[in-house]
Amino acid sequence: MRIPFELDPAQVEINAIRAQGAGGQNVNKVSNAVHLRFDIAASSLPDELKARLRALRDQRISDEGVVVIKAQAHRSLEKNRAEALERLQALIETAAQVPRTRRPTKPTRASQQRRLEGKTLRGGVKAGRAKVSF
Repeated sequence: MRIPFELDPAQVEINAIRAQGAGGQNVNKVSNAVHLRFDIAASSLPDELKARLRALRDQRISDEGVVVIKAQAHRSLEKNRAEALERLQALIETAAQVPRTRRPTKPTRASQQRRLEGKTLRGGVKAGRAKVSF
């Protein structure tokens, strides 16, 4: 089962920042990395989904309930922005998946009987190993 949701792009705050790592002059002067911030409490997501998101043990979710995603894999700002939004969508998608409730099952009467017969046979084999008394 899945909780239906619609992600409103207006509730996502995206800032362009300078990327880390090697890249020479280009990385020092161009802001191509993206910082995405999404406030769970202020969003228009269903309350059940908000609670499931906050309960996720994900390092990208702060204690205040803000999702922070940094994307810097691509050289283009648009590609990094799209990747950050995809990662946010995937994170919300994982929280929206509701696991099926487990219903405990009983073994059938025939399987219980087979088990007991097997135990009886095994007990007979072990009894046959006992010392013979005269």
